[in-house]
Amino acid sequence: MAPKYGVLALVEAKPGKEQEVWDFLNEGRDVVLKEPGTQTWYAFRVNEYTFGIFDTFDTEEARQAHLNGAIPAALGEHGPTLLSKDPDIKLVELIAVK
Repeated sequence: MAPKYGVLALVEAKPGKEQEVWDFLNEGRDVVLKEPGTQTWYAFRVNEYTFGIFDTFDTEEARQAHLNGAIPAALGEHGPTLLSKDPDIKLVELIAVK
């Protein structure tokens, strides 16, 4: 079954905090490995200051469990020191998946 739901989150590092954001996202992989409902999880860099997370889920319940989980909680805790503004989080519906 192809995933139907996703989350796209873009974050902007404060100047001088780029490596810390990189490390935070890299360490997030270990957290989501423990989430059975998270089908795929990508952390990526767009440019010098902008980073993102994209993850997919089979059900809305799995997506909500993730949104109530450790990664968003850690973003809420560490975001004020690492990020220049609040994360831009979009809930997406997947149309086609390969």
